[in-house]
Amino acid sequence: MHQRSATGRRTLTALAVSLLLLLLLAACSGGGEDTGQPTAGAGSSDPLDLQGVCPSTIVVQTSWTPEVESFGALYALLGPNPQIDAKQKRVTAPLTAKGKDTGVKLELRAGGPAIGFEQSTAQLYKDPDIHLAVPSAIDEPIQLSKTQPTIAVLAFVDIDPQMIMWDPQKHPEWNIIADIGQTDTKVLYFGGDTYMEYLIGSGILKKSQVDGSYDGSPSRFVAEKGEIAQSGYAWYEPYVFKTLPEWGKPVKFQLVYDTGYPNYGSILTLRTRDRENLAPCLKKLVPIIQQSHVDFIANPGKTIPLVVQLTEDYKTGVPYSKEQAEFAVNQQKQLGLTGNGNDKTIGNFDMARVQKMISIVGPIFAGQKKPIKDGLQPSDVVTNEFLNMNIGVKGS
Repeated sequence: MHQRSATGRRTLTALAVSLLLLLLLAACSGGGEDTGQPTAGAGSSDPLDLQGVCPSTIVVQTSWTPEVESFGALYALLGPNPQIDAKQKRVTAPLTAKGKDTGVKLELRAGGPAIGFEQSTAQLYKDPDIHLAVPSAIDEPIQLSKTQPTIAVLAFVDIDPQMIMWDPQKHPEWNIIADIGQTDTKVLYFGGDTYMEYLIGSGILKKSQVDGSYDGSPSRFVAEKGEIAQSGYAWYEPYVFKTLPEWGKPVKFQLVYDTGYPNYGSILTLRTRDRENLAPCLKKLVPIIQQSHVDFIANPGKTIPLVVQLTEDYKTGVPYSKEQAEFAVNQQKQLGLTGNGNDKTIGNFDMARVQKMISIVGPIFAGQKKPIKDGLQPSDVVTNEFLNMNIGVKGS
């Protein structure tokens, strides 16, 4: 076998050095195309500097129209002069933490009617430009673990606000959802919601009494003069009905969570296959979002006006007012829906709770011929690895 001479090796080395210098000069000139992806191994030691480790614009798909109860921590990170695309129903601004520009942008995309009521996970898999999604609850990534696997890195809502409500004047003997199940009273809900299959399967409600035709309008409950029960969210319908001219009085409710369905509410997820690539970004980004969550809970007033403005600009048909947003935040606090949970950390997951959810909904999805991933473990669905375990609501 022929060996290269020493002269030849020196020549190749000189050429290699020259080529490297040319590449460095080209990079410094700024003429390269910005792919929006992080540069491997780049980034500073500043925890608030995301440039180089995160995509130049971090794109997040939410599950619903702009609201503070589910996405307040994210909207609070939008810096000054946000660019609002009312047609596409998305907003972009410098991602700002503690008043400092982190060096990247944040784009928040509306869900619900803005994406034809598709699940945010489905949208995440449909569009490669989206980096993160916010499903409305943990049962969604469990449901899609086989076909569209995602992993959650943070929980915005520790206790899912899903509830069943009723008129306490019409039904003073009802105190919990199981009391409704002892009658033949109709219970309205959004058809397809997994928790209802749990309530039926566990004997809390009867299949014959549930009605999946609820469309979000209070009209039928009002028309029935409170004779029926209805599903909803603890931070939304109680406000709507109390301020509704046609109703104008309180409703009573029980959280589905309190029946033994330990669902987390809105969670931050990514495609499982992107975990390794986005890990350097998430190590910095997730604690920033945690702190934003804490700060938002303490002072939501700075963020609410922007969210209300976005709702008006997007014209999604979903009304949202300053008063409603304030009620939602207060309701979160009063019911303990958002906070540190049983420890000192905000946004982390209890693996035992996730395992219980897998055990509950796995058979439900199998019965619907939509089986979850074989042998699914909590660690396949959630992780606490990117969280700063010292960030939490003080005194919680």
